[in-house]
Parts: sequence; structure tokens; C-alpha cells
Amino acid sequence: MRRRVHPLISLMGGATIGFLYLPLLAITVWSFNDSRGLAWQGATVGWYGHLFADYPDSRIDRSALLGATWNTLLLAAISTVIATALGTLLALGMRSRWPPWARRGIDAAVMLPVVTPDIIIAAALVALRQTCGWFGPGMAAMVIGHVTFQISFVTLVVGARLAQLGVAQEEAARDLYAGNLAVVRRVLLPQLWPAIAAGAMLAFTLSLDDFVISFFMSSPTSTTLPLLIQASAKRGLAPEISALSTLILLATVLLVLAGIRLDRRAPLTE
Repeated sequence: MRRRVHPLISLMGGATIGFLYLPLLAITVWSFNDSRGLAWQGATVGWYGHLFADYPDSRIDRSALLGATWNTLLLAAISTVIATALGTLLALGMRSRWPPWARRGIDAAVMLPVVTPDIIIAAALVALRQTCGWFGPGMAAMVIGHVTFQISFVTLVVGARLAQLGVAQEEAARDLYAGNLAVVRRVLLPQLWPAIAAGAMLAFTLSLDDFVISFFMSSPTSTTLPLLIQASAKRGLAPEISALSTLILLATVLLVLAGIRLDRRAPLTE
């Protein structure tokens, strides 16, 4: 027997979904607006053409826009690879039997970057850069900054999958004289790869979205798309940015759907 949902709850749920997705719908709609302002003057796909060719009426330098997009994707790709590898290894290391006090400390250390405001992490990275002088502003500094918060998210995702798997299979493999490397390679990794992929996609998305840490770590030659959009918004958001944002949104949706499908197809063996 199906339970009836109170109309007020359904209304609040619909309003919440609308609050979340209305801005995304708005930028998608305005990317097809023939006007440069807020007044609707008809539909067009011309702003998408501005992303692939130079036009005299463009409000933003296409080379700067594409350069910022390339920097953003490069930064996200490099930091995601590093964070995924380190986060997976950390999740596997946390699976070991630690004393209770050590386990609480490790859990707190992993969770701390998740709940710490970005501005605090950025200020800490600036202080480290000025104190040690190991790295200067630029792409390398931005990669370091992004990895510092991406690792925690990857670790949490992979760690949750490890908790679901339990230890029965690992103990059975060790009873069959499997070493540590064989247990990880033949027992754990085949069942962890959907979680690793999900953690990598989460880390990639977080890197694309980051503004604060990128702002403190960037140099004039490593401007990312969030930084360019913030500078452009002061003069009025260019329609080309709306078109590019719509394409990135579409790619993100496809990645999320692919991740959901991979997770559903992966069997969970107890």
C-alpha cells in the first residue's frame, strides 16, 4: 500500500528542486538569446559559434577564453590524477587495524579539509609559499592547492566502498596465502574501481568549480575559467560565457550519468 505524501511536502520538494536548478536553466536559456542584454530578442546559436571562430562583435577575447578553459581542464586533470592515486592509497591504508586513538586522529585529519573553508586553506597555502619558498604562483601552486582538498573527497568515497565490502574476502584471500599486493590487485581493486571513478569525477568537478584557492595561487599566465568569469562579470557577463557554461554543464551531466551507470553495473559481493 502506497503512503500518500502531504501536498505541502510535495510543494516544498518541488520548490527546493526549482531553487537548485533554476539558475542552471536560466544560463542555458540565455545562451540562446539573440540579445546581449536581459531582454529576450529571439533564439540563436550564434554565441556558440563565437567559441570556435573570431567575430568582430565578440565581447570577450576568444583566445583568452579558450586559454582559461584549457588551464582549467589541465589543472583539473593533473590534480585529479594525483588526488585519486593518493586518496585511494590513503583509503586502503586506513583499512588497516589502528589503535582507537590513532584511528580517530586519522579520521579527523581526512575530514578536516572537507569542512575547512576554502579561504582558510588558501591563506595557509600562501603562508607556506612565503615561508618555505618551495613554489611560486602558477600552475604548480594551483595543482598543490587543489590536491590538498581533493584527496579527502576521494578518500571518503573509496573508504565508503571499502566499508561496504567488509573484510571477509580479504581474510579468505590471506588464508589462501595471498600477499598484500595480491589482495589489493586481485580482490579489492576490481570491486573498488567504480568508487575510484566516482571519487575522480567528484575531484575533477570540484577542481573545475574552485575559485578561492585558484585566485590565491594563480599567476597571470595560469588564469582559469572561474577567475575569467569573475573578472568578466564586473563588466556584465558576456553571452559567450553563457554558451561555454552550458557546454560544461552538459558535459558534467553526462559524466554524472556515466558514473551512476557504472556504480549500478558493479556488483557488490559480501
